[in-house]
Amino acid sequence: MGYFLTLHRFALLFTAIVLLPAYSLPEPPASPSLYQSPIVSHQPRRESLTMAAEKVYRASTTAPVNIAVVKYWGKRDAKLNLPTNSSLSVTLSQSDLRTLTTASCSASYPASEGDSLILNGEAADVAGARTQACFRELRAHRAALEAADPSLPKLSAMPVRLVSENNFPTAAGLASSAAGFAALVRAIADLYELPASPSELSLIARQGSGSACRSLFGGYVAWRMGDAADGSDSLADQVAEASHWPEMRAVVLVVSAAKKGVSSTSGMQQTVATSGLFQERITNVVPRNMEAMEKSIKERDFSAFAQVTMRDSNSFHATCADTYPPIFYMNDVSRAAIRAVEAINTAAGRTVAAYTFDAGPNAVIYYLEKETEAVVGTLYRTLGEIDGWKAATTQSLNSSVSLDEGTAGILKAGVSRVIMTGVGEGPIKTDEYLVAEDGSPVKR
Repeated sequence: MGYFLTLHRFALLFTAIVLLPAYSLPEPPASPSLYQSPIVSHQPRRESLTMAAEKVYRASTTAPVNIAVVKYWGKRDAKLNLPTNSSLSVTLSQSDLRTLTTASCSASYPASEGDSLILNGEAADVAGARTQACFRELRAHRAALEAADPSLPKLSAMPVRLVSENNFPTAAGLASSAAGFAALVRAIADLYELPASPSELSLIARQGSGSACRSLFGGYVAWRMGDAADGSDSLADQVAEASHWPEMRAVVLVVSAAKKGVSSTSGMQQTVATSGLFQERITNVVPRNMEAMEKSIKERDFSAFAQVTMRDSNSFHATCADTYPPIFYMNDVSRAAIRAVEAINTAAGRTVAAYTFDAGPNAVIYYLEKETEAVVGTLYRTLGEIDGWKAATTQSLNSSVSLDEGTAGILKAGVSRVIMTGVGEGPIKTDEYLVAEDGSPVKR
């Protein structure tokens, strides 16, 4: 990490002195030497110059969704995306929830078009301060490499085209921004061949979306809030790999795929400014929960894991309700999901399921694989006709637990689909490209 930090300082100096903002890319110079391929010739033929100028550099990665069990809510520095408290999450399997992003650049891309993003088939804005911060940092690190080794192609001077797609609803309380920014940062880092670890890249991803820093790892991940004013110690690290506790499962009850009425960004700042409960949460509740959660994961103690998960979710939403004006991310269907979990645990005579809610109404219910009958079986008995169930799991279930009529009715009317998943790995480099060799978006 020392090498990367040295490179990081050089990159910041390079940015301040030389590098232009992402939207002010330099015009190609009269000599094409800046845009040659990595194989440099002292007397290049015209054909090789043309090939170098037209070469499209590409890198693709998938990145996962993470669902926090100790929530991040509140910023001490909005510009740098520095949190008021640490947080901890479970990375979910990319077989079920993922963002696929291809990053590409080429001297043949018109400088006037600047950087661009196509998300789920539609042009998306990249002019926002958060996205630009990621571009600037990544570009500066690449420029530092190029300055140290003049034989490298000058990728930092080329426009970047990003094409990205989710296999889950965007901005629907399923941490789409976390997976999206993690994929963006990892894909561009791979494109630029940056010698950076996931923790080092988390410093950049954090500036795009706070929780994105946790999606750069698989398994069980902490985002340490840090103390430094410049955010240099506010980064993610892995508490445990997915293989440490692979039996962890989750079922997501998708209550709404619509965008939130109050975004996380504006909501958390309202809470910081107006909630009387907020200071108690960040000073006492979260530090206590972080310690207990890390212990429960290391000891694979699901009962303790579940208690902290549910209590922290309750605490988070209590501060939202205590905000003025109050913020309500949960609804009647969310509360019915809580009652369902309570009924499942009561019937089992122990804690076998744990609910948690991010800034949205969707319920994420954690359980261990051995408790599938008790947890999934009960939910399937009520919601078996909606989409998303995995036949291989549900075909042999025969739970005898029935939810009360009121709870079951609300869930049937309000849950649109389920997503069955479990703990999974971090970003994965892939040869599946969303940008063709000629730089055009791949039609799918």
